[in-house]
Amino acid sequence: MTVSGDTRVRVHVHAADPITRAGAVSQLGHHRGLELVDGLSADASGTVTVLIAETVDPQVLAALRRLSRTAGARIVLVVERMREAELLSTVECGVAAILWRREATATRLSEVVLAAARGDGDLPADLLAKLISQMGRLQRSIQGLPGFTPPGVSPREADVLRLLAEGCDTAEIASQLAYSQRTVKNVLHGMTSRLHLRNRAHAVAYALREGYI
Repeated sequence: MTVSGDTRVRVHVHAADPITRAGAVSQLGHHRGLELVDGLSADASGTVTVLIAETVDPQVLAALRRLSRTAGARIVLVVERMREAELLSTVECGVAAILWRREATATRLSEVVLAAARGDGDLPADLLAKLISQMGRLQRSIQGLPGFTPPGVSPREADVLRLLAEGCDTAEIASQLAYSQRTVKNVLHGMTSRLHLRNRAHAVAYALREGYI
């Protein structure tokens, strides 16, 4: 979802304690492109949920799974710390972006929310490196199984995913591949729909795991 004219991105903030939630609401409330809402409707298309937590414990994962079942919702996770073992589970819950709490200034938090609303992923560089490493290990393990045949990803989809894994946004991918931004979005949407992937981060994880990038 892009911000244009009077259109604003709806944002729902969820935190375990009211002080943390109030702080995030205050930070985001100053951005004229964002509209804070109290809850999610059955169809939350275009709404970004910001979930703030200390760590990714079973309760947080359960909350992420509930949010992922809300039609059209996009999730930003703001977290103090995360173990490598929890990273893939978090991505597979439909999290579009992850932000360390120590980096969650008003400006940075707003940037990440807007990126999620546009459909762009946003992972800290250190987590992206861990995700690539984790997917590499899974890939080698899966490819060693008898009868392994991965489903197809086209060369064009692989090119887009490779740049996405390097941290490029839609505009940068379009520029490097000489595509329009609409074409890049269509490529990603077609692949995520066909392979039942939740978002761009999940698509990158899938491509790495299956050995396409």
